[in-house]
Amino acid sequence: MKKSAELYLSAREAAAELAISPATLYAYVSRGLIRSEPSPDSRSHRYRAEDIRGLKERRVPSPEPRGLRNFDADLPVMDSAIATITEQGPIYRGVNCVDLAQRDTLEHTATLLWDVTGVDPFAPDNCPHVSDEMRAIAEAARRAQPIDRTVAVFALAASADPGAFTRAPDGRAMVGGRILRLLVATMLNAVPSAEPLHEQVARVWTPDNKHAPDLIRRALVLLADHELNASTFTVRCAASTGLNLYDAVIAGLVALKGPMHGGAGVLASRLVRTMIDNDVAPVVRERVALGERFAGFGHGVYKKGDPRAISLLEALTRAGAPRKFTREVPDRIAEATGEFVNIDYALAVLVHALRMPAGSELALFAMARSVGWIAHASEQLQLGKLIRPRARYVGPAPGRAGSTNSI
Repeated sequence: MKKSAELYLSAREAAAELAISPATLYAYVSRGLIRSEPSPDSRSHRYRAEDIRGLKERRVPSPEPRGLRNFDADLPVMDSAIATITEQGPIYRGVNCVDLAQRDTLEHTATLLWDVTGVDPFAPDNCPHVSDEMRAIAEAARRAQPIDRTVAVFALAASADPGAFTRAPDGRAMVGGRILRLLVATMLNAVPSAEPLHEQVARVWTPDNKHAPDLIRRALVLLADHELNASTFTVRCAASTGLNLYDAVIAGLVALKGPMHGGAGVLASRLVRTMIDNDVAPVVRERVALGERFAGFGHGVYKKGDPRAISLLEALTRAGAPRKFTREVPDRIAEATGEFVNIDYALAVLVHALRMPAGSELALFAMARSVGWIAHASEQLQLGKLIRPRARYVGPAPGRAGSTNSI
């Protein structure tokens, strides 16, 4: 009896061992991380002690950022060596992305996130493979939104790339370099090039602004990864089935479009346009009185402002962008709502200040985040396990008779 008792913990003991709430304990059980079974008295459940202690050993020893506690405890939790979120900003393999953005390019950020040392994914001769069919689709979709055009072209890209299905880590990094160059070129309606990516974007979308290349470079680095956001988790689920990196990026592109994810930048741009010919204070006051939310403000982690947004807005101020947008609007909204600026608003101000095409907020986001998607897809492929979450059933009790209607 004593030996049996040592194998199990009560709910209270298990929660105390992990320093979590009972609700979080039940969430771990529902995700299959902890085994549970009815106690011999059938009035409660008991939990496998080895699962509790194994989970405790795997958990990151540093304290969880306070903001993360706002996320739903039922959401999946996965181990990853790529990036994490802190109140000081995302950390890319141990490097704060805000510091990285001061000097580095998206290409260099990619080699960091992809953990590449033996090859150069951005060597001049590592250019994308573009078939005649891909060119025809790109031309036919020339007037489509950049993401839609890219999804269409990428549907055929893997079959055009002889190395698309490589299992070698260095080979996957080389595929990643080709993917990134193809994605940027497709979104710009341009020919793939070995030129630095931020310079390609600046030349096509805002050729007359001398500050554009550096500002775009900063934004791309800041947006390259943000841990398990919705699009990245979608990419990992897709990659876990064993598909290639091109198709995994398609999954990310589709997930990114939603207004609660990458599409929030487009909504933030509407807010910026509203402010162009209006005084800030009356607009903010009216919206607050009506109970309206402000796109580009508030975040589950960054309670005092998104460090990525603050960094980009400061750079925009130094480059001469209107202080009305870089300072006054964020200050007024924070004062009125208690919600601070996030990267979606900063990206909208960047697009406005550089006079970039409408909708380029989402395209820039996709260009940058594709680096993170490739990193996570590669990590998942290396792991070789299918992601299969469980659902907590809340429907009718089993055994319910189906209704039949006779005519």
